[in-house]
This record gives sequence, structure tokens and C-alpha cells, in this order.
Amino acid sequence: MKLLVISSAPFIKKQEGIYAYSPYVNELEIWSKNVDEITFACPFWKNENDLLVTKIPFEIDGFYSLKEFNLKSIRNAFNAIPNIIINCNTLYKSIKKSDVIHLRCPGNIGLLACFIQILFPSKIKSAKYAGNWDPNANQPISYQIQKWILNNTFLTRNIKVLVYGKWKNSSKNCIPFFTATYYKSEISEIIPRTLEGQINIVFVGMLTKGKQPIYAIKIVEKLKKMNINVQLSLYGDGAERTDLQEYLDNNNLNSFIFLEGNKNRDFIKDVYKKSHFLILPSLSEGWPKVVAESMFWGCLPIASAVSCVPEIINNEERGIILKEDLEKDTETIATLINNPVSYENKIVAGLKWSRTITIDKFEEEIKQLLKS
Repeated sequence: MKLLVISSAPFIKKQEGIYAYSPYVNELEIWSKNVDEITFACPFWKNENDLLVTKIPFEIDGFYSLKEFNLKSIRNAFNAIPNIIINCNTLYKSIKKSDVIHLRCPGNIGLLACFIQILFPSKIKSAKYAGNWDPNANQPISYQIQKWILNNTFLTRNIKVLVYGKWKNSSKNCIPFFTATYYKSEISEIIPRTLEGQINIVFVGMLTKGKQPIYAIKIVEKLKKMNINVQLSLYGDGAERTDLQEYLDNNNLNSFIFLEGNKNRDFIKDVYKKSHFLILPSLSEGWPKVVAESMFWGCLPIASAVSCVPEIINNEERGIILKEDLEKDTETIATLINNPVSYENKIVAGLKWSRTITIDKFEEEIKQLLKS
């Protein structure tokens, strides 16, 4: 079986091998185990540009280099026309030579691939829509087009579209799916955390406006003013780091709020084990991986009601849903800190659910997907 993966996610060529975004590599390794050959159609970067990357540990049987472009303005769209034409030609040729096609959406490359795959109705296809499938979400028109084409059973045939969560008006093309971080063999007892003494809160994710790390900082700042012994550690990097540090400096917050930068998987696992809460005030998510990860280690998630977060948290049985109101959200968290029984019940519910979402289960689902 020859699998072609089409994605906007870049590869970075180095002397020692090919690198890509670390969580993406972990997932691709699972796909590669279940096919005879794997090829990629994607852009190539000269360096990682602050992306957290890992060397690809499996053999790649071929590459189709795609050119990046953006459609954020009429001028950019016009300038992108030559690259769009080149990419469409490359995508057509690559799909024609492959047995099974796997699209990674949303993204500009994914948009083109959605159109080109229509010309191959008999090809076996799958698509992972890594963004928010919620039909009511406020998203760019290009994302809406991709969702419409993938969901349309006339235009898109012989495909299984992996989406996060269960949504009304989804066609038979769509399959609710998930992403996993840990193996079943990693499950171990957690160290009980009491709500006495210092309360450790963590933010794990890119420091970008979309993830709203500043909102997490303001909540913890307000909790501190309520005389709650709280500490916030932010793990990740991004364009907002300088502004966040300036806010910490200007408001004398450096004694209990810390920008820790990017850390690897095992380090973050230990962070979850020692923390009371994860906070994710994100404006947009696909699968909120850090929410499931934190639950796995007894760290209670506090997250915005985006994508399938409400489904994962299960109406606050397994966490707290942010209302995007600083006063209300701070008060909700403070109330829970003062209610250890409710906190413990949520932790137990989160552990029970999250520990069924393992890499072992993910691998089995991928195997079944490729067989069918």
C-alpha cells in the first residue's frame, strides 16, 4: 500500500535528517507502521523558525515539494496564483501515483487538495480535520470551504474524515476521532494533591494571541489579590512572549508567574503530575490535547468552551469551562479551591475518562481505518 500524506505542515531538511513539528511526527510514525510506502506532499523550510521539531524516525519513500502561499488579502491571493497552479499540478500527479491519500486540514495546502481529490472519486482517502469542526464557529472562509467539500458526499467520495467531537449535520463521511499522547503502559498512580499550601497552575501551549496566555496571567494575578497562594508557570513560546514579560515586569508579578519556554514531552508530564490545574483560555482549538493530557495525570483542566472542549469536560464533570468574564472565572476557580471534595470528584472523573484515550487505542483505530 502506497500512502500519500498531503499537508501544510513543513519539513525541515538538516544534515542529520528530516525534521517536522514534534506532535505531528509522533502521529505520522503510527501511520507509517501500517503501510508499505509513505510519501509526502508538503512545503520545505530551511530552518525551524521557532517550531518545536523532532527528527523523523521512519523511512520516507518520496517527497513532493509544495510552495507556500497565503490568501489573507486580494493582493496576496493574486500574487499566489503561480504557486497555486504549480501546487495543483504537483498534487494531481502525486495523488495519481498513490494508492491511499491522507489529507491534513485545514490549511491552504489542504484547501487545494480538497479540490484536487474530487477528480479521484475511486481513490481510498482519509482526511484529518485538525481544526474546530463546529459549524457555528467563526472561521476563515477557506476553512469553511474545506469543511463543506469534505462533508459533501457528492463531491467527496470514498473518504473518512476524522473530526474532533460529534456535530449535527455531519454526513456519513465524518467520523468522530481523537488524539492521544500516552501509552497504556505509562499509566501509574498519581500523587494526591491537596488544596492546602501553594496552588500550582500551568499553561501549556504557544504564546500567541489565539491561545490567550495573557488571560491566564490576569486570572492568576486576581487570585493572588484574593490572598490565594497561587503560582502560574507558562510552558511554550511564541510571538507574545516579549509582551507577556513586559506585563509581568510592569505589574510586579515575577515572583509567582514564570515564562518557562518550550519543554519536551517527559518534562511536561512531570509538570502535570505536580500541578493542581491546567488553564487553557484558547479562542480556537481542534483537539485540545493538553486538556486530555492534564486529566491523565490528575491535573484539573480549566478551558474555554471551544471545539469539543465541553464534550471532553462533560458539562464540568471533569473540569471548569471558562466564561471569558474575568470576575466570574476567577470566582469560579476560587470557589473550587475552597471545595476540596468537588475538586477531588472532578479529578477522579477526569482520570477515568482520559486513561481510555491512549496511543494503543489510537494505533488500533488507524489500523482499522487503513483496512476499511
